[in-house]
Amino acid sequence: MKIFKEIFARIWALWGLISFLITFSIIFIPSMCCYLIPGKKGQDIFIAIARVWMRIWLPLIGCNIKVIGTEHFKKGEAYIVTCNHNALLDVPLSAPFVPGGNKTIAKTSFAKIPLFGWFYKKGSVLVDRKSDKSKKNSYDEMKKVLKEGMHMCIYPEGTRNRTNEPLKKFYDGAFKLATDTNTSIIPSLIFNTKKVMPIHKTFYLLPYRLEIHFLPAVSAANLSSDQLKQKVFEIMYNYYEANK
Repeated sequence: MKIFKEIFARIWALWGLISFLITFSIIFIPSMCCYLIPGKKGQDIFIAIARVWMRIWLPLIGCNIKVIGTEHFKKGEAYIVTCNHNALLDVPLSAPFVPGGNKTIAKTSFAKIPLFGWFYKKGSVLVDRKSDKSKKNSYDEMKKVLKEGMHMCIYPEGTRNRTNEPLKKFYDGAFKLATDTNTSIIPSLIFNTKKVMPIHKTFYLLPYRLEIHFLPAVSAANLSSDQLKQKVFEIMYNYYEANK
């Protein structure tokens, strides 16, 4: 039975890649037009297009998504959205379903992919983690994104969680950004991507229902970045344990 599952997962991964490329080709030109619209308005449209794309592609691969908690985003207010990170599928799940224009802190490697790299850049604040200058520039860029009224999506675990724990230890960046800019954090949990794309499997995909839960905002006021980091970690850890 296990061997049949392994074979199916590889075939399904091929279908996932083919359907991804076909649907991407449909939304590519409209999404690139968003480069012509500056600021938050252009990013709002870009994210709306990305959301339509995911609403088409995810059902095609048998991964319907349930989104909970969008009411926690107050109109006209920018947030830092912190997401757990278990699989490559997390990024196309989180950013498109955050209400309104947003950008994700992301490494530079995917930006080098032909065509897709342009889409990737539009949705991201890029950082080269090996360069101190790049890290400083990306931090300033994230401040600018928030100042323009857009949300910043950050994976505080830094990389995909390869442990058996619900969450890895958080890095400081998201919480320093929150206290420096007095921006509230919306913790969010993505469920089941680890089952769809297990981190220890290569070219492997299974159909499974996905969920993203946005939790009530956590104010950065009167907290140090370390206190805020610990508070958000506990909220996300406990919620994941209660709802996994």
